[in-house]
Amino acid sequence: MKEYSFAYGNASVTIPLDETQVKAELFGNEVPALADIRAAVRNSLDHPIDSVPLRERIRPGQTAVLVVSDMSRFWMRQDLVVPCLVEYLLDDCGLSADNVTILVANGTHPGGSEEELRTLVTDAVYERVRVVNHDCRADGMAVLGTTTFGTEVSVNAAAVRADLCLCLGAATYHVMAGFGGGRKSILPGISSEKTIKQNHALSLDKTKLRSNPLIGNGKTENNPLNLDMLEAAGMMKNLFMVNLVVNAWEQLCAVFSGHYITSWERACREVERVYQVAIEEKTDVVVAGCGGYPRDMSLYQGTKAIDNVESALKPGGTLILVIEARDGGGPEEYFGWCRNLADGSIEKRLREAFTVAGYIFFLNCEQARRYRVMLLSGINPEETAPMGIETYRNVEELLAHADLEGRSITVITNAGSVVPVVRERLP
Repeated sequence: MKEYSFAYGNASVTIPLDETQVKAELFGNEVPALADIRAAVRNSLDHPIDSVPLRERIRPGQTAVLVVSDMSRFWMRQDLVVPCLVEYLLDDCGLSADNVTILVANGTHPGGSEEELRTLVTDAVYERVRVVNHDCRADGMAVLGTTTFGTEVSVNAAAVRADLCLCLGAATYHVMAGFGGGRKSILPGISSEKTIKQNHALSLDKTKLRSNPLIGNGKTENNPLNLDMLEAAGMMKNLFMVNLVVNAWEQLCAVFSGHYITSWERACREVERVYQVAIEEKTDVVVAGCGGYPRDMSLYQGTKAIDNVESALKPGGTLILVIEARDGGGPEEYFGWCRNLADGSIEKRLREAFTVAGYIFFLNCEQARRYRVMLLSGINPEETAPMGIETYRNVEELLAHADLEGRSITVITNAGSVVPVVRERLP
């Protein structure tokens, strides 16, 4: 037996497995971290993709809103980049600190505390410029128009009014939008709740109760969610994007700035290069960790790892997923959808009152029908049982029920940053 270690919240757990059954242990591709983050960021701003340098986009006396991701995306380590961007805006572009606002793109998530905001942007930046939470339910949103998909686009008015809306995000695989980052800073990042719900409702198939087959990890072409987001972002005429890429060890490894579409697309291609890992074949079992906190802060966040690793799992196989979930399901309503699952009203409620948390809950139920999903988690097992997901509080109990003897296994310790691809399918 060999002990395999997985990050679990801010700590770790070990799972003993028969090494002869483990066909692959995936860590991600060896991609070096940026040696000098400040230099890389500045070079990206001075030599952007399909745009003039940032210093030529903004002049002294004008205003800038810097949009950054919230704590659920802290793995992208924007705290290492935000000081560089603020320095550039103030020193290179000549803006006054009073004319720079940092806006946290919470989407539908609750806004963070002062402590969290200081963590996101650093104490030094927090003391120098204004930092505020976006509230998707606040009044006074700027109405920009309606997309061809019927989404009524309302966005944080401060970002719309500013002479420059500088968006900082990280490209990564995303189960609904294909890839994160880029245009997602606008929708869902700083949009109204109604706009977000209308956009995310495109995740459902119009004809029957299932996920829209056009959405999914790495899918952007013909993906209505992605195309709708791009249309919404295109209504903003003051955008400049900074797109980060992290390696499998969650170190910054690339920065692509410039046009809101093409700079993000370049980052997505880099994500494919960094995250896709060749495997010889799918296995009966995948044992995966999310990478610890904040990726495993809740089921809402942690189960995103399923979308990355299921490509290594045989149909009907067993997925063992390590998620501490200190915040439970995540949004309070997540487990509330169990009532609709039980009484058969889940389709009606999803179509009439779509929420992101409701869809992720539904998606997790779909996944539990495709595979046997076993969680090592602090979650109450009774809460996941209606979903078809088994939850265990300790390794010994989980392994006692896993039935691993004689079955092939793939181990992925950082599933948030690894996407297995059968070798013959790689380009």
